[in-house]
Amino acid sequence: MESSLEISYGSLTSRGEREVNEDYIDISITPDRLGFILCDGLGGHGKGDAASHFVGQQIKNSLEQSLSIEDSIMQAQAGLLQKQIQEHAEDSMKTTVTCLTVSGNHARFGYVGDSRIYHFEKYKYILRSKDHSVPQMLASRGDIKDKDIRHHEDRNRLLRVMGTEWDGPKYQISAQIPLTKHTSFLLCSDGFWELIDEKMMCRILKKSSMPQEWLQNMEKVVLENGKGTNMDNYSAIAVFIR
Repeated sequence: MESSLEISYGSLTSRGEREVNEDYIDISITPDRLGFILCDGLGGHGKGDAASHFVGQQIKNSLEQSLSIEDSIMQAQAGLLQKQIQEHAEDSMKTTVTCLTVSGNHARFGYVGDSRIYHFEKYKYILRSKDHSVPQMLASRGDIKDKDIRHHEDRNRLLRVMGTEWDGPKYQISAQIPLTKHTSFLLCSDGFWELIDEKMMCRILKKSSMPQEWLQNMEKVVLENGKGTNMDNYSAIAVFIR
């Protein structure tokens, strides 16, 4: 991967106050590309856990075989539908997925569901992925404010996930993102982003010299804000380009 830019990354995952951690994180490494994968399983009874692990591992394998994000997601979707049939779990084995690839001087991301990716430049929030959820749809229409998504009563109602029948590709893919010596990315499940806002992410980023430091200091905020809420699983991957 020829580039004068240096890439560093860190990750964390926790079951919160739940019995099982249905989140899954992984990293694919090839000579010309890095891939970062985060999944949040849905369905309970161990099926969400199985779905997130299956999809995460499938996408990692596909990326390591130099497939695109689009093809990697489509192959994982087909494989998950087949696995559901084998395990009689058509109604319960589902997951979100968020994937970031970094190659040379550019990055791209793709996703299905409400696990987010955030893009920062010089400690400023640039953009995030738009959730495939009912509250995001309402915010996009102007019916509610973006900040209200975090606490909306329908925030767990997803419009697109891995493991439901698709009539066509349901992923969303970003344009190529040019990288600078001040680019940072954050991939995170809803158990993480629901408990920390963008302003706090930026404030902590500005004080952090390493990705793991950024994550650990954000985790303190997540834990404080999550007290007494029967905290969901939460996971995050931080990527610094410097």
